Amino acid sequence: MSPLDIAIAEGRRFLDSLSNRPVGPTGTRADILASLPASLPHQGLEPAEVVRMIARAAEPGLNCNSSARFFAWVNGGALPAAQATDVLVSLWDQNAVLAATSPAAAVLEEVAERLLLDALGLPPEMSVSFTTGCQMSHATGLAAARHHVLAKAGWDVEADGLCGAPRIRVIANAHRHGSVDRALRLIGLGTNCLVPITGPTVGRAGVDELNAALAANPGAPTIVVLNAGDLNLGQSDDFATLIPIAQAAGAWVHVDGAFGLWLAASPRLADQVAGIGLADSIASDGHKWLNTPYDCGMAIVRHGAALQASMRLTASYLSQGGDTRDPMNVTPEWSRRARSLPVLAALLELGRDGLADLIARCCDHALALHDGLAALPGATSIARPIMNQGMVRFDDTHGRNISDAVIGAINASGEAFFSGTTWAGERALRISVCNWQTSAADITRTVAAAAAAVARLR
Repeated sequence: MSPLDIAIAEGRRFLDSLSNRPVGPTGTRADILASLPASLPHQGLEPAEVVRMIARAAEPGLNCNSSARFFAWVNGGALPAAQATDVLVSLWDQNAVLAATSPAAAVLEEVAERLLLDALGLPPEMSVSFTTGCQMSHATGLAAARHHVLAKAGWDVEADGLCGAPRIRVIANAHRHGSVDRALRLIGLGTNCLVPITGPTVGRAGVDELNAALAANPGAPTIVVLNAGDLNLGQSDDFATLIPIAQAAGAWVHVDGAFGLWLAASPRLADQVAGIGLADSIASDGHKWLNTPYDCGMAIVRHGAALQASMRLTASYLSQGGDTRDPMNVTPEWSRRARSLPVLAALLELGRDGLADLIARCCDHALALHDGLAALPGATSIARPIMNQGMVRFDDTHGRNISDAVIGAINASGEAFFSGTTWAGERALRISVCNWQTSAADITRTVAAAAAAVARLR
């Protein structure tokens, strides 16, 4: 067999085993290293043997986040068309940086952009930057924001940098994800620029709190960061109310829509993110709820000029221009794979109705899983899902919190895989459902595994 045949066979074997193999990793670091050489061989190995060796080494350390019973983090599986297209992307090995380096990648990226905006009900004039993930989508969207608010203050940040620039403040939902903070570090603003705000509803920024923060330093270059889908509660901010307030004060509004943005594709759930299309930029992931393979993120920006000003690069040896957009002018990378193609494949495989059904189905499964777990002895509901996230705490017969022990026992059984979180000072099991394969039978099987774990531990 050729190295490619072996790789495909190993991949198929892994996929075919997902319903029966343990959901979590089964081995240790030592197990992974056991079949690998301790140092670089003097003589190279046959390509087929290299593929076999790496597959053998990886086996005990593979985490089955593509499994229908993986509920630990917001990890989707990979839809068949998206996964197969991703294989094509690797085999074609296109540098999707310019229309000149790969006309196919550049043109198809424009199609993916158009269908994505259509699916989410976002304004068609918005620009989409396909990044490695939501972390870089934050950095990209916030870089455009940095350009925009400083340009209004008469400062050219691309030419003059931040030394001596007017100080930017970032008013952000106190329940923001840590990737927002890291993005602020990456683009040179630092986290001391943050002004966290809360509101009367836990997980949501309040109108009075936003108005007070804006009034504290009127006229200062300002970015407001809101949430679409809090990681623990699933709460989304009131975009229809908050965004116009922020923009009227001259602020750029950036939304963390890593997974919550996808609610906009579901007629049943879209009201939770009503008004999100008013945002100046939105960061999201494809490898979460769209169920594309890793790595795939999207920075969606209303102001294309600000995005291009912060990203654009020219050189005499690069062929740019023409009818097709050069992806390098809207992305932070130079060399990049054609990661927009699996997005296109996923959207075409699902269609509008299929995408809406996927989103609604995952939310239904999250609710059923939460209610099944919360009904177990010693369980307490911390957050009943309003979308695909929820939390449950477990106590023993003495009232001691055993949530981490329950999580560990479920994961050790191989039946499902969860992670924990700390909420109000207490450890809890966190539920996240965003895999296209998850079924009612998977929920029943998972609750049974949790029941067995609780019975042993209480």
